[in-house]
Amino acid sequence: MEIDARFRYYFQHPWSRLIVAYLVTFFNFLIFAEDPISHSQTEAHMIVVGNCFSFLFNKYPGLGWNILKVICWILAVITGLVAGKFIFHRQLFGRYLRLKMFREDHGSWMTMFFSTILFLFIFSHIYNLFLLMAGSMEPHMVTEYMGIRNESFMKIAAVGTWMGDFVTAWMVTDMMLQDQHYPDWGKAARRFWKQGNNRIVLFWTVLISLTSVVVLVISTDWISWDNLNRGFLPSDEVSRAFLASFILVFDLLIVMQDWEFPHFMGDLDMNLPGMSTTHVKVRLPVCKSIFKEEYHIHITGKWFNYGIIFLVLILDLNMWKNQIFYKPYEYGQYVGPGEKIYTVEEPETLQNFNHSTLTYEWRSTNIDPATNVSYVERDMFLHSRYIGTSLDVKCLAFIPSLAAFVLFGFFIWLFGRFQDSETFTENQDKTYERIKRKSPSEYSKEMGATPEEMHVTMSDSLKRSGTPMLLSVDGPHFGATPSTNSTISMETQETHPSIVVDGAAQDEPAVSFDVQKLSP
Repeated sequence: MEIDARFRYYFQHPWSRLIVAYLVTFFNFLIFAEDPISHSQTEAHMIVVGNCFSFLFNKYPGLGWNILKVICWILAVITGLVAGKFIFHRQLFGRYLRLKMFREDHGSWMTMFFSTILFLFIFSHIYNLFLLMAGSMEPHMVTEYMGIRNESFMKIAAVGTWMGDFVTAWMVTDMMLQDQHYPDWGKAARRFWKQGNNRIVLFWTVLISLTSVVVLVISTDWISWDNLNRGFLPSDEVSRAFLASFILVFDLLIVMQDWEFPHFMGDLDMNLPGMSTTHVKVRLPVCKSIFKEEYHIHITGKWFNYGIIFLVLILDLNMWKNQIFYKPYEYGQYVGPGEKIYTVEEPETLQNFNHSTLTYEWRSTNIDPATNVSYVERDMFLHSRYIGTSLDVKCLAFIPSLAAFVLFGFFIWLFGRFQDSETFTENQDKTYERIKRKSPSEYSKEMGATPEEMHVTMSDSLKRSGTPMLLSVDGPHFGATPSTNSTISMETQETHPSIVVDGAAQDEPAVSFDVQKLSP
């Protein structure tokens, strides 16, 4: 038990979390620079997401077919939102799997997003059936090909992963400097971070300035990675496959290193990055004559932070797949001397290329009559290598990421579920109703007792009644004291008591620990 607690102390230490978060950002830049697909002029394709993109944005046949296509994807979006909320989130994750992180309405928007992608994919095939029945409509059928070049798509993906990874790393930094789980870490930085609006100004200043530079560099090709590193430690398909695999591992580590993983039932929400609030709530305009209630979009800090990671995970999974199954010919590329990769850049050549003409031997010995130089001189030279490793060896890159996914699911299944011995209130509107209790100070005012006496009375009464002690009211943990400079108001701390697991009152393994006692 002591070894396990000490491991958690270092595994979830602020320095460990910051290193992992910023390494992911660096690795995503590195694989974008080394990936030969980033320079390919062939049409981009992506499983499932490519179908959704093509379904929504291109390959419209015209006339009445456009109306049919729009109706199909509108129905897909509505079906995905409804199924995501009531089937996947409420029934599957809530009542059947009993996952704590999906209690009440937590995580419903991310669930609805992924279910919408699923139903867009399904309805795209239904739309294709109508085209097949009409006949001679094959060019307009929805496929995984997106209608844009790989070079353009990879630039968009690079900007997207930069935004996702850096915002996540910056949010992790923000959480480390707001929280008090490790009171001896970064005292001076925390004081500065919590003074006035320092954290808000710094967050937006750094994010906007760095994002502007990154977008400018990626979109304009002002900096060429091959000219910059000049072939220093060139990558091959095996090293790129393992790099993509470890990016997936680090994505999951960011979530697993959270102090409240895997249940995410913390006592206080961190303020959202760049904001002075713990959540975002948007009131939807409704017709009161039709709807009796007001509906709000409510996004809490945890799902705002880690929801971005799961979106980036889609692009990282696609990168992982590309590196393992990469073959130069499929992307309009070929291998030259030293196993270096060449990219064909002329669109007219790519329209009619074949295995015999897309080789270094043919393109170096044949002359282009328009320029009177060999074809190879017009192609882009890359320092990235392709050594022709068998698929069996490249599939070894599955092991690290597969192990991370298994551990991720195992910890959620073991520690992140409401056990059968735990009772919870359920109603028609919410899967799990939050256990509401007054703070010790409120009870003491009403009952005339001290907070300490009231805490003991509450615990004893619950134990005598046989109620499982899922939540208990406790004082500040880890030696943390409320800071006068904290961005979280004292009112918020009053109405959100600390949440700990009472191991003596239930069989569920304890998931909280005292860092102060373990500090070396």
